[in-house]
Amino acid sequence: MNFEYLPASGGAQQELVLLHGWGSNREIWRSLLAPLRPWANITLVDLPGCAPGCDLDVQPQLAQVLAAILDCSPTKAVYLGWSLGGQLAVELAARHPERVAAVITLCSNPRFVATTDWPGMDASRFSAFRAAVMTDPGGALRRFDSLQTAGARQPRRLLRQLPRQGRERASLQLLAGLQWLATLDQRIRLPALTQPQLHLLAEHDGLLPAGLERSLNALLLNTPSARVQVLAAASHVAPLDAPDTVAREIRLFLADAGLLNKSSSPTQTLAKRDVADSFSRAASLYDSVAKLQRDVGAQLLTSLDQLQIVPTTLLDLGCGTGYFYPDLRRLYPGARYLGLDLAQGMVEFARGRVAGEGDWLVGDAEALPLAANSVDLVFSSLAVQWCYRPEHLFAELSRVLRPGGCCVFTSLGPDTLCELRTAWAAVDSHQHVNNFIPASDLASAARRVPGIQLELDNGLFRMEYQRVRDLLSELKTLGAHNMNRDRPAGLTSRRAMQGMLQAYETWREDGVLPATYDVIFGVLEKA
Repeated sequence: MNFEYLPASGGAQQELVLLHGWGSNREIWRSLLAPLRPWANITLVDLPGCAPGCDLDVQPQLAQVLAAILDCSPTKAVYLGWSLGGQLAVELAARHPERVAAVITLCSNPRFVATTDWPGMDASRFSAFRAAVMTDPGGALRRFDSLQTAGARQPRRLLRQLPRQGRERASLQLLAGLQWLATLDQRIRLPALTQPQLHLLAEHDGLLPAGLERSLNALLLNTPSARVQVLAAASHVAPLDAPDTVAREIRLFLADAGLLNKSSSPTQTLAKRDVADSFSRAASLYDSVAKLQRDVGAQLLTSLDQLQIVPTTLLDLGCGTGYFYPDLRRLYPGARYLGLDLAQGMVEFARGRVAGEGDWLVGDAEALPLAANSVDLVFSSLAVQWCYRPEHLFAELSRVLRPGGCCVFTSLGPDTLCELRTAWAAVDSHQHVNNFIPASDLASAARRVPGIQLELDNGLFRMEYQRVRDLLSELKTLGAHNMNRDRPAGLTSRRAMQGMLQAYETWREDGVLPATYDVIFGVLEKA
C-alpha cells in the first residue's frame, strides 16, 4: 500500500489517518494539510479497490485492505474518512477499537445504497453505474467526477482540482470498492461504537441525499459520544472546497473529546536560514579545506557497493559544491542525478562546476521539493547533522523513496570536536561548539516513521593541526562555525580566547593538536 507519514510542523497533539473515497487517492487531502499539520501527525494512504492505478494481481478484499491500513498507521490514531473512506474508518473502529481513538466521517453515508427505510443512492442507478465501470472504467470515473462536484458553487474549478493520478491505468479492481459501497451497512455499528464520533455532511452534497442528516441524528439519538454536523455551502468534495472549515471542526471536536495531547514543540537549536547563509558564503573556498568531508564521503561511497539497487533517479542530498557528482555518475551512469542543498550559494557553485549537467535544487531535507515515490537512492554525506527534527527528515525520505529504495548517509555525532568543547568549557559556560544529534535519537526518530528500517554505525575521524587557530579558521572557511541559537552574543573576549587556547594545549600529542569527529553512518531502507 502506498502511503505517506507527515509529522506535525509544530507540536504534535494527535495522530490522524486520512482515508479517501472511491475513485480518488491520497491527493484529495492536500488542501487540508496546511491547517492540520501544525498540530497533527498525518498518515495518507492510497486504498486498493478505490484508488485508480493501484496495480494488483487479485481483487482486493476488504479485510486485507483494512489490515494493510493498520500496518502503515500509528499504534493508535484518529481516523478521518471521506465518502467511502468514512465507512472504512467505521469498520476499523468496530473491528479494531484498540487502534482507533475516534472516528470522523466526511460526506459519508453508513448505508450508501438506499433501502425502504434509509436514504441513499437509488439501487438501479448504482447498478447502472457499476455496469459502466465494468465497460469503461476511465469514462465512468469522469462521469463520477461530475457527480461529486454537483451542487458546488464552482464545479469546474473543483473538477480541475480532483486528483488525476493513475486514471489512465484505471482497471476492474475498482469494482471491489463499489462492492463495499453496495454491501456495507453500518447502521448497527455506529450506535455501538465506544469511541467519540463526528459525522460531517455538506449542505450542497450532490451525491448524498438531503435527508441523511435527519436519519443520522435519529440513529445516534442515544449515543452521547456522537455528533452530526452540516458544513454550510460545502459540496461532496469538501476536502477541496472547504478545507479550513473541515480542519476547524475536526480540531474543535477533538478538543471537546479531550483527544488533543499537550503540545511539546521541538527545540530548534539551529536557524536554517543561518545555516544556509553560512554555507552559501563558504561555497567558493569550501573544497580547499574540506579534507574531512572528502574522507567521510569517500568511505560512504564504498557502502554503495553493498546495495542491490540500480537507480533510475539518484538524489545527492546536501550536495554542497557537487564534489561527489563525478563519483556518483561513474557508479550510476544511467541514473538521473538530482543535487539538492539548503544553501543557494552551494547549488549555484555546483551547477557551474559541472557545466550544466544534472539537475540542481535548493531545498530543505525536512521538506523536500520532490514528488512522492520519485527517488530510488539517496546519498547524503555530512548534511543530516543540520536537521534538528530527524523524524521530519526520515518521513520525507520515506515519502520520496520508491518502495525498496534506500538512503545512505553520514552525520556528525555529539562527540564531534570534543577537544574544542572541553577547552571552551574551561573558561566559560557559553555554547561555542555546535551540538549534534546522537545516534540513539536518530534511531528513535526512525522508529516513529512507519515503513522504514534504519541501521547505524559510528566511526571516529581524527584531524591534526599545529595551532588551534588553524582549526578555527578551517571551520569558518567551511561555513561550519558555531551556529547554535544560544551561542554567545558579540565578540569573545581576548582573555577568554587565550584561556581556551591554553586549555586546548593539554591535548597536544607528538607535536600536533587533534580534533576528533564523531561520524555516524546510516543506511535507511524503505519497505
